[in-house]
Amino acid sequence: MLEAIRRAMAFLRQKQILHRLGVVISIAVIGIACYVLYHMLRGIDTHEVLEAIKSTEPRQIALAGLFVAAGYFTLTFYDLFAVRAIGHAHVPYRVNALAAFTSYSIGHNVGASVFTGGAVRYRIYSAWGLNAIDVAKICFLAGLTFWLGNAAVLGLGIAYHPEAAANIDQLPPWLNRTLAFGIIIALVAYVVWVWTQPRVVGRGPWTVTLPGGPLTLLQIAIGIVDLGFCALAMYVLVPDEPNLGFVVVAVIFVSATLLGFASHSPGGLGVFDAAMLVGLWQMDREDLLGGMLLFRLLYYIAPFVISVILLTFREVIVGARLKRLPQTDSGPHAEPHHEAVLVRKRGDSGV
Repeated sequence: MLEAIRRAMAFLRQKQILHRLGVVISIAVIGIACYVLYHMLRGIDTHEVLEAIKSTEPRQIALAGLFVAAGYFTLTFYDLFAVRAIGHAHVPYRVNALAAFTSYSIGHNVGASVFTGGAVRYRIYSAWGLNAIDVAKICFLAGLTFWLGNAAVLGLGIAYHPEAAANIDQLPPWLNRTLAFGIIIALVAYVVWVWTQPRVVGRGPWTVTLPGGPLTLLQIAIGIVDLGFCALAMYVLVPDEPNLGFVVVAVIFVSATLLGFASHSPGGLGVFDAAMLVGLWQMDREDLLGGMLLFRLLYYIAPFVISVILLTFREVIVGARLKRLPQTDSGPHAEPHHEAVLVRKRGDSGV
């Protein structure tokens, strides 16, 4: 069966069917989101939205900012785990943290995070001797951690409160709960599958050994904590009335986030917002929009600005160090000097 699945996937890749299907899905998700937003935002009083933002207590904003910071801190362990998993333990945590924070915050805002985040990671990790294949493996394992965490949160959350997902997918609660149990069973089956013996995916230099059972449980835990902090930040900012409970907000938030990723729009713009408005229809729209705008400021805009500053600062420091190095022979027999080698010869501090 596995061989049949591999042949089917190879055929789909060869015919570029998966790529075309992905484009169709993205366009469909964005189109539906625009239609929903058009109908949901009709009659919105912008003055009330601004008043909702102004009336938000500084304590709430500070608490939400703290949860966002905790979420981004958890993101750093995505890269730490992935880099260690592919055997590059010499890369210090501070470099993992910089690569994870900047790649995710820039990828979230620019869109197409696989490419933008990968480019940022390569710029940072190449200074430590990692090549493009290594960075691709890091992106794969970090993405695997993210999706395992999503599967766990959605499976457990929808199984506990299937009505929350019904607000978005419009399916009956019993069917949502059935699908949730299916997600949980698939997650358990995957953990058992990687626990029984080493599992390898890919071919040639692109081969990746999947983390074993205990490490996979660690991956799931990292993903759950990350999503939990992000959901808490949103929960603090949404209206207090009606009080739907954290689980409902978390399920809707994670579902909206996944739809935003599926659309590939920068920051899930439009798609995430439409899903949140539909999922939390019981709340006052102006108050909810005010909370969502504050969340975007804290989770998307502020980290993006900080990331650009950090990367600019890093490039200035690296450029200054390269200028201080003695000139080398530029003749045809000169030894090539990669930026990574030059930086590390001068005792790179990991900036």
